[in-house]
Amino acid sequence: MNISKIDLNLLVYLDVLLREKNVTRAANQLNITQPAMSNGLKRLRDLLNDPILVRTSDGMVPTERAKELAPVVRGILLTLEETLQPNKEFEPEHSHRVFRIMASDYAASTLIPALLKKLRALAPGTSLDIMTPSDVTFHDVENGKVDMAINRFDQLPQSFHQKTIWRDSFACLVNKQNPIVSHFNLDSYLKGQHIWVSKTGFGVGVGMDPADVQKLGWVDEALAKFGKQRNISVFTRNYHVAMHLAVETDLIATLPLRAALLYQNDNTMQVLDPPFPIPSIELKMIWSPLLHQDASHIWLRRLIGEVAEEL
Repeated sequence: MNISKIDLNLLVYLDVLLREKNVTRAANQLNITQPAMSNGLKRLRDLLNDPILVRTSDGMVPTERAKELAPVVRGILLTLEETLQPNKEFEPEHSHRVFRIMASDYAASTLIPALLKKLRALAPGTSLDIMTPSDVTFHDVENGKVDMAINRFDQLPQSFHQKTIWRDSFACLVNKQNPIVSHFNLDSYLKGQHIWVSKTGFGVGVGMDPADVQKLGWVDEALAKFGKQRNISVFTRNYHVAMHLAVETDLIATLPLRAALLYQNDNTMQVLDPPFPIPSIELKMIWSPLLHQDASHIWLRRLIGEVAEEL
């Protein structure tokens, strides 16, 4: 094969096709027509002497040859993107850049207000576009459509860059009128009624099963080690909902300390230490290799690090 005769666009087509596994979605991703993408797939098949994608009852499935090529092609394109990225200084005071950040509501409540304050002082012309985890996918982050995602992650694609923003312990938020305040221990905790709250991952979530401790997360897994289980009255994926319910009811919200401390100056609320050990969580920011060398992105990452240290 004469490499000088290979159209570089075909590598881009191949990369998107193998990620989307659908000609129409791949065409939409690249803003080209479906016939143009179909023609690109035909040229790829002729070039590589391989079907690339095969139609099955489960949809389009990549061949073994295509699976071998996928990480190689992705690496080549990422290297090209980084190499061709314009290398110029970022001037925050003159910038009108929109920074798009996916943030869990926990991160949005505890980190983003302080970050916004810094941005308004140092880069008043910039804007923040804050998205929820259900708004974006890992592909959006990988393709640089989103500057970064800030959340607690169980698993990440190996291509992503990442940095730990902070580690956080847990606390219990209760109304001061709740009788549990005067005798708060493991026994009274277990007899009380609870609000379950957890991080939201990428994509749309599904309903919770109180019996499925494995999926209930940090607090319930910690209790399970003692052979204990709490009584959950409400399930929510939103920390603000959990905290508001704790304010308005006699329910107990067990959540990251930095979130609970948002109510430390509320005279109606009490922040208590959990009556059992709960492993700390890690808040991370992740971003695409495509943006790793971008001057404005480097500046934002440093600023986030500084804000996190101050908090």
